[in-house]
Amino acid sequence: MELFIYNLEHATMITIFVFVMMVFIDYLSVFTQGKMDRLIKRNKFFQYSIASFLGATPGCLGAFMSVSLYTHGLISFGAITGCMIATSGDEAFVMLAMFPHKALLLFLFLFILGIIFAYLVDKAIATLKIKPSLKCEIPSIHQDESCCCLTFKETIEHLRRISFNRFLILFILVVSLLGFILGIIGPHNWGWKRITFISLILLVIFMILTSSEHYLEKHIWEHIIKKHLGRVFIWTFSALLLVDVGLKFWNLEGFVKSHMFLILISASLLGIIPESGPHLMFVTMFSKGLIPFSVLVANSIVQDGHGMLPLLSYSFKDSILIKIFNLLIGLGIGFFLHSLGL
Repeated sequence: MELFIYNLEHATMITIFVFVMMVFIDYLSVFTQGKMDRLIKRNKFFQYSIASFLGATPGCLGAFMSVSLYTHGLISFGAITGCMIATSGDEAFVMLAMFPHKALLLFLFLFILGIIFAYLVDKAIATLKIKPSLKCEIPSIHQDESCCCLTFKETIEHLRRISFNRFLILFILVVSLLGFILGIIGPHNWGWKRITFISLILLVIFMILTSSEHYLEKHIWEHIIKKHLGRVFIWTFSALLLVDVGLKFWNLEGFVKSHMFLILISASLLGIIPESGPHLMFVTMFSKGLIPFSVLVANSIVQDGHGMLPLLSYSFKDSILIKIFNLLIGLGIGFFLHSLGL
């Protein structure tokens, strides 16, 4: 029951963040009449750099943002793969606490690898004629939607005769906001992550309040909520619960410790698990000098914390393809660095 409640809370937090990020990106796209879309799509190197930078930032928030960009068709399959290569999940915070200088070098190294392999993966899927399965049809942007913001007078009028959908969305957002402020949902201590969540929810509340009825119905309700949000929550909750059950009853950490001669392969394979937790073992062992840098790099490349969870709800096939690419890259880079004595 404790595992169930803990993972329910965690899945709720991730789902709320995914929702506010999807609304923010969609709103920005409509607000700019698609200019943001064209800017990002026009330059592949810009896509690779943005996605890898978001991935390299500590925690899973940057990866969630990249998933939102990908599902909106703003970055390529290679770019989202590069993001997951650069992502170290919540382990990044522990690394900064245990060995800050080496951690920053690792993040920089992963950022560079993310850009390089984002380009190579895009080339590879084109050569191998692999087509990502994700086809997320975003509602078209109409010319009369150049700005979906209502004036203050219009906003007051919409609130006076508020629609059920607008009321429900605002109610959920306000409850979520109070949950984060009181520490019931998300981080229990005040810090940049908690402040980020609260700021984003406040921003999205403003967007919902000032959105036209057409935008609210077509973009937010029918597309983001009805098409995506339920699947995001179900996939996230299921994955978190299964992983925790596996760690508790199958002793995955004990398996790795008892097979030290296969530590590099184990670190890479364990990276497949969409969880920030099991990988802390490798961070701790590295800080104590028990494993080399190559093992930590291999694990960091393959694992992505919770960053992959939202993508599972959009396309299981794309998620598996990314994990296969990252596993091969992690093993390759890991053995290469190991051969150099690192």
